[in-house]
Amino acid sequence: MPVVRDLRVLLRLRNFRRLLLIRLLSQGADGVYQVALAAYVVFSPEKQTSPAAIASAMAVLLLPYSLVGPFAGVLLDRWRRRQIFLYGNLLRALLAAATAVLMVSQVPDWLFYASALCVTAVNRFVLSGLSAALPRVVDTHRLVLANSLSPTAGTLAATAGGGLAFAVRLVASDSDAAVVLLGATLYLGAALASLAMAPDLLGPDRHPTQPSLRAAVITTARDLLEAIRHLAAPGRREAAWALVSMTAMRFCYGALLVLVLMLCRYALSSDPDDGLGLLGLALGISGAGFFAAAVVTPWTAGRLGPGRWIVVCAASAAVLEPALGLPFTTVPMLVAAFVLGIITQGAKIATDTLVQSSVDDGFRGRIFSVYDVLFNVAFVGAAAVAALMLPPDGRSATLVIMVALVYAVVAAAMTRFERDRQPQQEHTTPQ
Repeated sequence: MPVVRDLRVLLRLRNFRRLLLIRLLSQGADGVYQVALAAYVVFSPEKQTSPAAIASAMAVLLLPYSLVGPFAGVLLDRWRRRQIFLYGNLLRALLAAATAVLMVSQVPDWLFYASALCVTAVNRFVLSGLSAALPRVVDTHRLVLANSLSPTAGTLAATAGGGLAFAVRLVASDSDAAVVLLGATLYLGAALASLAMAPDLLGPDRHPTQPSLRAAVITTARDLLEAIRHLAAPGRREAAWALVSMTAMRFCYGALLVLVLMLCRYALSSDPDDGLGLLGLALGISGAGFFAAAVVTPWTAGRLGPGRWIVVCAASAAVLEPALGLPFTTVPMLVAAFVLGIITQGAKIATDTLVQSSVDDGFRGRIFSVYDVLFNVAFVGAAAVAALMLPPDGRSATLVIMVALVYAVVAAAMTRFERDRQPQQEHTTPQ
């Protein structure tokens, strides 16, 4: 099979394997850390969690990054990306260890959230850098396949990290602090793995003098405007539409995640530990969907085109999400987790490919940082909407139907754009 052959070629690329290892360790640590935070905030027996509390926690952890994100993009296009992987993961290891200390100490909640926020903020530098660096180690011909393998492998690593966190939590007598220390160890491993790559290997191409913070603040607005103009140019509008569509689908994912959290915590289980186990099972099945998307997307996106594959994903979600979600029972919820794993990751692979193949290397860092900001704002906005709509047990047919309508709008908008774009391509194609 051509996909298997290309996959073997990718894995023979030494620098691709090294970048992939950094991603696996880093996102595996993310999975460990996130499960520890979820267990501590949502599933602690002494805490009476509500949708509003979950939304507040997401806002505290993610919204401040909306201010940090644009600066991350500016700096990613100036700093050596390999050094970001090294020092960023070292910093995260230290901050995660500090979070573990706070978990076992009598400290105000705001101090705990501040520590977690710092880990999240650094995380965005690392993930944006990984996406921006990928075209430096893979040729354009195999970029779609690399986007299928690398981010999906990272997501699977995060899922595996979550499973490992559950196992450690059982062995360590429900100690969330011990789980966080495991995450700190994996962050340290990611930092050490980056040392195998040359400092200049991952770019960016231009190497201006490293700006001071004051200079970065002054130039951020101008640089971001240049990046947005770069993305909005006629030859890149499909990537811009894909970004908007993926942001809307991220909104859907955030709303459904809060719904699933509340179902697992209250409606589908009376015991917090059982609810946490059910959540872990749902995340594991969703991870299997991510893997399936990595297998399916190279072929489907190659045949249909990335834009049309996004249409198929959104339209499928519009039909299947209410059919599986409205019963509010365990088995359909787990099936929905698998289906939405395929749909969400398939659309993300297509979006990443369109952005990476359409923008110049000097703009990738900024554009992927804007990408992350849109993701976070949509995610927190979805949590806020869910907090207003969800009852205490999480059963809300209105929310399920609203999410299906958003998917349908995305499918219709991308369909119209692809239909309008086709005559323009035929008109501009040399005869």
